[in-house]
Amino acid sequence: MVTTGKDKGKEGKVVRAYPKKGEVLIEGVNVKHKHQRSTKRGSQGQIVERPMPIDVSNVSIKGKGGKPVRVGYSVEGEGDKKKKVRVARPSGEKI
Repeated sequence: MVTTGKDKGKEGKVVRAYPKKGEVLIEGVNVKHKHQRSTKRGSQGQIVERPMPIDVSNVSIKGKGGKPVRVGYSVEGEGDKKKKVRVARPSGEKI
């Protein structure tokens, strides 16, 4: 779910993540129009819609009730079988 910007409130599936840049690509969000030149002689150029990446800080996960939630971490297990699990901050529910 997008929390800020021109697409605020829109929801979509994360198509790709760019962790080094701190961006994600979400389908149907931040769509730009690209003017594409004709590739072959005699063919026509066209305008193509392409989704562009959006910063991770402007996106959040939907929790129960459809509201955006922050993500925290919890360690479960004992000894050698410890596992780091993502949880919703307000409720502590596993994601």
